[in-house]
Amino acid sequence: MLKWLFTILLALAVLAAATPWLERLGIGRLPGDLRFSVRGRAYVIPFTSTVLFCLVAWAIGRLI
Repeated sequence: MLKWLFTILLALAVLAAATPWLERLGIGRLPGDLRFSVRGRAYVIPFTSTVLFCLVAWAIGRLI
């Protein structure tokens, strides 16, 4: 359980850092991805995108 929590948190951090690049692909703008601004700076927390990528990684892992 702890291993999966760490994996999801790591994926969340990677997606948050890669959001500007991934937005061109439409990722980061899914329903459930949180966007807010504080003092003129925009922050994105891609919850839905993280779950989607985790499911894709899980499916690939099951196939291999």
